[in-house]
Amino acid sequence: WGNFNSPLLWDVFAISTYFSVSTVFWFMGLIPDFAMIRDRAKTPWTKKIYTFLAFGWGGKAKHWQRFEELSLVLAGLATPLVFSVHTTVSFDFATSVIKGWHSTIYPPYFVAGAIFSGFAMVQTLLLIARKVCHLEEYITMYHIEIMNIVIVLTGGMVTVAYATEYFIGWYSGSRFEDFTYLSPGAAVGPYWWAFWSLIICNLVVPASFWFKKARTNIIWTFIVALIINIGMWFERFDIIVINLSRDYLPGSWTMFKPTIIDVGVYLGTIGFFSVLFLLYARTFPVIAQAELKSILKISGETYKAKEGDEHH
Repeated sequence: WGNFNSPLLWDVFAISTYFSVSTVFWFMGLIPDFAMIRDRAKTPWTKKIYTFLAFGWGGKAKHWQRFEELSLVLAGLATPLVFSVHTTVSFDFATSVIKGWHSTIYPPYFVAGAIFSGFAMVQTLLLIARKVCHLEEYITMYHIEIMNIVIVLTGGMVTVAYATEYFIGWYSGSRFEDFTYLSPGAAVGPYWWAFWSLIICNLVVPASFWFKKARTNIIWTFIVALIINIGMWFERFDIIVINLSRDYLPGSWTMFKPTIIDVGVYLGTIGFFSVLFLLYARTFPVIAQAELKSILKISGETYKAKEGDEHH
């Protein structure tokens, strides 16, 4: 039996709640689009599937009213859950007595890191979908630049958290704190490559987004998003591996050596995620058609050009 006194039980409730609300929010937003696909289906089998997914959507005024109300409620629930779930996950580390983990900065640090890495991952997938599906008219440079601004702001929060961890470890005067994942010992120790990969990928490279020329460059944006994804992987690696490889008993210090199973499972998760994303893009709308139609008239280039001609 599992240990129900373990902090890992907190993860079960936090992640399951977050997953449930996110799934309902995601599916509910797709219902008008499912109805659109249902009405355009060419085969009986496809029509049956999307009829079931559309939940009887008819586009009536009452349907839209309930749709908007539910969207507002779920958005209100999902927003604080972003903070609560990552705070709860950080408690798994912060409530332990392992050096490098027992830190009060972990909750805000994990929240900022989640938004930072989340936007980078979305940016990575967004730019690929934008190019492959020819969505340049809908996903404009304005959207990409705004996302880059969020990345650089949350990256600044992560930088402050890194600096705080480093400074407090040094200021404490504890010899054991010199072997945590953010310490002078980590910078020159056996895991120096992981430490500097973290610093370069999460601090140095994203700082380029302070300049508008970098924020509005598609290729550079894609490269930076990939680098941030790599850097956040190194952050997890450093937090787990470096802190556990150097405990309070020097005689038990060791180096982590991944097995072929470890590498296979890790690569398998990347492949599994990629397959799910491609299946989604193949069967569901990549962007919300219903929301797009509601703003296209006033935000589209054709409408703007027409308005400009009328004013002249």
